[in-house]
Amino acid sequence: MVKKKDFMSNAVKRPGIFSAKAQRAGKSTSAYATEVVKKLKGKTKTAADRRLLKQATLAKTFAKYRPKKKY
Repeated sequence: MVKKKDFMSNAVKRPGIFSAKAQRAGKSTSAYATEVVKKLKGKTKTAADRRLLKQATLAKTFAKYRPKKKY
C-alpha cells in the first residue's frame, strides 16, 4: 500500500511550476486552481491545457492533505 508521503512525492513531476503560474496571475495557488478547473473542465483542450488542468487538480488534492491552521 502506498503511503500519503509516497503518493505526494511521486505525483509531482515539475515542482513549483503551478505555484509560479498562480503567482504570475496574482492569485493564491488554491484560488488559481479553482479558476483553472472551472475554466477547463469538460472542454476540448490542447496538450498545454490538459497539463494545466492536471496541475490544478493535483494542487486542490494536496490542499486537502495540508493541516489546517488553528488560531
